Amino acid sequence: MPPRRRQHGEPVNGMLLLDKLNGLSSNQALQKAKRLLNAQKAGHTGSLDPIATGLLPLCFGHATKISGMFLNADKCYQVKIQLGVKTDSGDCDGAVIDQSKVNIALPALPQIEKALEQFRGQIDQIPPMYCALKCNGQPLYKLARQGIEVHRQPRRVTVYDLSIIDFQKDFVTLRVSCSKGFYIRSLAMDLGEALGCGGHVSALRRVRVGTFTIDQTVTLEQLEVLESSQHRQRLLLPTDHVLVHLPKVDLTAKTAHYFCHGQSVRALKLPKPGMARIYAEDNSFLGLGEVITDGTVSPKRLFV
Repeated sequence: MPPRRRQHGEPVNGMLLLDKLNGLSSNQALQKAKRLLNAQKAGHTGSLDPIATGLLPLCFGHATKISGMFLNADKCYQVKIQLGVKTDSGDCDGAVIDQSKVNIALPALPQIEKALEQFRGQIDQIPPMYCALKCNGQPLYKLARQGIEVHRQPRRVTVYDLSIIDFQKDFVTLRVSCSKGFYIRSLAMDLGEALGCGGHVSALRRVRVGTFTIDQTVTLEQLEVLESSQHRQRLLLPTDHVLVHLPKVDLTAKTAHYFCHGQSVRALKLPKPGMARIYAEDNSFLGLGEVITDGTVSPKRLFV
């Protein structure tokens, strides 16, 4: 057998709520944070486009086991849409493919508000070509860069809130609270089509993921000014802290032993069936378990 690769860094565990800068890819931001924290293992919870800023939860160590939970979380954005200009990518990084006469063709505020009605609630949205979805193993954005456009099936998504924050001539700023799978650039392009003038994302900021909000974040610059990786690691949220929306289950020393060896166990005062945080008698966090209707809890993600 080939020798195992030696892992660099420390066994850092927890989650960092990063305020990503414009111009950085999510992976670039992740790698910078990983280096600053001197962490062995890291992953993000769903990427933000390079032009986007805002909340990017980063997982380290054991927390990477729960990163998928945040992919399914509801999200909230502030998006600035330029009306009257269409780009091939649907955002300001793309090439301009059509442009209206701003002073003549652009709609007034009441027209925009009326057009937004069709994008609220449950809607079927067609993903943009510039996205990470795959067709025959190829990401759509790679095909788009080759000038290839393929058919995309509409996806059912939910828009909980869609409101106008600001409107100035050819720019409208919206607040969008939505379910997983919603594409902001599709909203910009579809709104532009509905108004008959075209549109694209000029600026985008994610302000909420699940229960986490932008005011809980730190920037890479704030990390850099701290004295050491140990000081930076103090900014991490403990893995179980980011799961407080799940009920807690306490196990005895005996049942915790069997649980940690992959066995379903019985416990008192179980919550209703579903996922739960599991703790030992000393209040140490063991991982995630699923409460079953027969009064048992089975291990799903062990962190010990």
